[in-house]
Amino acid sequence: MKTHFKLTLIALGMAAGIIASVPAQAQTAAPAQAVNVVLVHGAWADGSSWAKVIPRLQAAGLNVTSVQNPLTSLADDVAATRRALALQHGPTVLVGHSWAGTVISEAGDDPKVSALVYVAARAPDAGEDFGALAAKYPTMPVRAGAKDHDGYVSLTEDAYLKYFGGDLPHDEALALYATQQPIASTLFNGRTTVAAWHSKPSWYAVSTQDMTTSPDLERFLAKRMHATTVELDSSHLSLLSHSKEIADLILAAAGRSK
Repeated sequence: MKTHFKLTLIALGMAAGIIASVPAQAQTAAPAQAVNVVLVHGAWADGSSWAKVIPRLQAAGLNVTSVQNPLTSLADDVAATRRALALQHGPTVLVGHSWAGTVISEAGDDPKVSALVYVAARAPDAGEDFGALAAKYPTMPVRAGAKDHDGYVSLTEDAYLKYFGGDLPHDEALALYATQQPIASTLFNGRTTVAAWHSKPSWYAVSTQDMTTSPDLERFLAKRMHATTVELDSSHLSLLSHSKEIADLILAAAGRSK
């Protein structure tokens, strides 16, 4: 009996040591296995910006939906995302690029959402003035190329090619510039009422060469939400220039890591 008791204590001690050695971020390493992914695009883009990521996710057996945001207000974009979520059956990973990080932070409280993935994205807390937070970090070069026309803002060709998608082949970036979707000049004024990342496991892809959003701001947001984080040597458009890495991050959030 004494020997059995001693072995039990040793086993318990070893188990405790193993648990203690697991980093906090590893707690999101084994999420509920998702069957769906809903992708939400950012400003000056549309749903086709996920074109290189979608086939990779579909090849892994996931049902994929790319939302077409109107980019007219936070409420309108959240409504479009909620309509897409309503069509899903089973656990769903909700993914947002850039501005859409705000959208998924609000819409991500849907019970179907099993995990959140942020790609060079905003991630405000509930009611937070994100503009004031961002102002604590350097103003990025792309802002000089944002031009207002009758209440809608577009990026100039120079800003789009040089700063927004600076690591994309010229012809690809030029085609994206031609299809950019202007945003309402008041779009970024919207504030969330919830921050789903407080209650949902989250992943974050930082773009280290981002000229649209400060990489240090991205790192702050990822750390604040205790996200499982990767850093990519990428422009703001990592979903296009690093589509494999972004797809792999989404697959991890879906519980389908290879």
